[in-house]
Amino acid sequence: MNRKEYINFTRTNNEPINMKNPEIARWMDEMAIESQSQLVKLNQLSDKAKILKQFEILTDQKLDESFRCFLPFYTDYGKNIQIGKNVFINKNCNFQDRGGIEIHDGALIGMNVNIATLNHGIKPNERHIIYPQRVVIGKNAWIGSGVTILPGVTIGENTIIAAGAILTKNAEENSIYAGVPAKKIKNL
Repeated sequence: MNRKEYINFTRTNNEPINMKNPEIARWMDEMAIESQSQLVKLNQLSDKAKILKQFEILTDQKLDESFRCFLPFYTDYGKNIQIGKNVFINKNCNFQDRGGIEIHDGALIGMNVNIATLNHGIKPNERHIIYPQRVVIGKNAWIGSGVTILPGVTIGENTIIAAGAILTKNAEENSIYAGVPAKKIKNL
């Protein structure tokens, strides 16, 4: 497997990943080191155009000029983050994007938001198996400060996730969710 094949594999395959496979483990390590190198460059910038360009390198995609991110920003991979138009990401966010993160147009992501897309096997002898699951943030969703989003969660269009919530399940569109674990508290 070469670099391009590995990137395509991680973008399209939500099958379990066996970390005892030396080829997969090597590529995961190499891509993590590459993203760390890109993040060091990114997190030293203060010019909007340069931040956009570096984010394009990190995510391996062309981004709309309306994208904004307040730094610092952290991710374990970068290549599996898809970002729509008019997206805003506030500072100190940490995205574990190996399983994929889709952020649709107009989404707002508050400070200190954590998005996880991987789980390990539950049994001790299966912890080397990683289970990727995509996280989807719908159009015009607003993710409050300090929210944690767990693997496989989809947040509906226009939905608000209140600050400090831990979202363990899908959130319906046009709703407000709050709490630990987050529950629907109101329709919009």
